[in-house]
Amino acid sequence: MIYSFQLCPHANIRYQESLVDLGKKELECLLLSLGIPGNPEITSIGGSTFFRLQTDEKLSDDMLHLLRQHSSLLLISEEIGGLLRPLPFSSVDYLPADLPEVLKYKGKTSARFTQMMINCALAASSQLGKKNLKVLDPLCGRGTTLYCALQHGMDAVGIEAKSQDLEEMDHYLSRYCEMHRLKHKRESASHTVGKKAVPCVAFTLSDTKEHYLQGDTRQIQFFHGDTTLCQPLLRKSPASILVTDLPYGVQHAPGAAGGIPSFDAFLRRVLPAWHDAIRVGGAVAMSINTLTLKKDHVLAMLKESGFVPLTSNPYDSFMHDVEQAVRRDFVVALRHE
Repeated sequence: MIYSFQLCPHANIRYQESLVDLGKKELECLLLSLGIPGNPEITSIGGSTFFRLQTDEKLSDDMLHLLRQHSSLLLISEEIGGLLRPLPFSSVDYLPADLPEVLKYKGKTSARFTQMMINCALAASSQLGKKNLKVLDPLCGRGTTLYCALQHGMDAVGIEAKSQDLEEMDHYLSRYCEMHRLKHKRESASHTVGKKAVPCVAFTLSDTKEHYLQGDTRQIQFFHGDTTLCQPLLRKSPASILVTDLPYGVQHAPGAAGGIPSFDAFLRRVLPAWHDAIRVGGAVAMSINTLTLKKDHVLAMLKESGFVPLTSNPYDSFMHDVEQAVRRDFVVALRHE
């Protein structure tokens, strides 16, 4: 059997130039997780980019459904006699696709790139397609990672030190649920960690009113506090995967006002807590700016903190240019114990 996977174009021209290589890596991660042998080749049909995959056996509907979670996929087709036959494309979205896109702000990570990191972390952890998944972003900012997770039917937990970012998240999600008429419940509470009170806002919601009334819901929580609080806060219910952007060192370089003292000090402080905040068998995916933080150093510190970094193909490199001061990559590592 021969399958062709067509890529969506991207509005950001700079990112579009890297999308083919990144998309191929992401597809390879998904295929590896599903136990599907083969190396997709890049081809062009009618001016559009496709990944062409040859398999010994026909892919099952379940496999195709999981492959449709690819962050930049437009179409899957079977190749028969040199012609493409598009396959039915059921939506993999739990909530509308605009959820992670509507809120705009300076420095926002592309929702497609964030979804790619989520997919690669799930594939590495063998959690792809499982139920009751929880995604943690311990540096959640204004919530792009959380919205991507929620859009695809996963629970989401975020921690952020800046109260202004959390207030904006709270306001945005309230308006979004009202605009889309999503049945939901908003709760604010305070969780005690040691002698400290950690404020939290939680939304419980569902894709339909009927599912909500049946108790088939998803939850998004965001806490105001230091990132290391994720470990005690999630002790009873660890996350399936952790996905985050490490500081790029552009707006707030290490040692500058409002920044972190140093990357070394920051990573040594937070990685042990992040390790313990995800379940055994879970995975972490972290994006970095390789111009300010060397990838080999991050991998070494992950290993020092108990993670098992993945460094072989297809997890060996996702490097691409974002802007003049940012050459982005991300690393994936497992928690084995």
